[in-house]
Amino acid sequence: MKKAFSIVLLFFGLLLYSQKEYDRAKHFNLEQTIAIQGYDPVSYFKETKPLKGKQDLSVHYVGVVYYFATENNKTAFLNKPAAYEPQYGGWCAYAMGKSGDKVAIDPQTYKIIDGKLYLFYNAYFNNTLKTWNKNQSTLKAKAEANWKNTLKKQ
Repeated sequence: MKKAFSIVLLFFGLLLYSQKEYDRAKHFNLEQTIAIQGYDPVSYFKETKPLKGKQDLSVHYVGVVYYFATENNKTAFLNKPAAYEPQYGGWCAYAMGKSGDKVAIDPQTYKIIDGKLYLFYNAYFNNTLKTWNKNQSTLKAKAEANWKNTLKKQ
């Protein structure tokens, strides 16, 4: 009886965890579950420019897959994932601050602010990082509020 009860608890625990992964992942900017278009999130902090990750150095973290350029970067991420995940689910920080919209990014257009990774749209002569820099504090505060509202709208 205890064994059957344990199996039932395990089953429902897995269902709840899967639901949590799904709920989280649906807010992320992903391409087939892969974040940051396959760029290594740790490389933004440790290199002079972001590096493309490798599929064979990937990590599945709560519904999101990250690729890494090196084993050391993968280990660093596993030790402290929250330190390396992009803000606002990897959506454009400027758009999140301006209107709360989820807008695609250019993974090579970014900024590290207070130890956090912010990504930006940059195409068709529209580099939103430049606009963000003109009013960063206001846009960042609005982006934080808009992101919280986005997460509530499940």
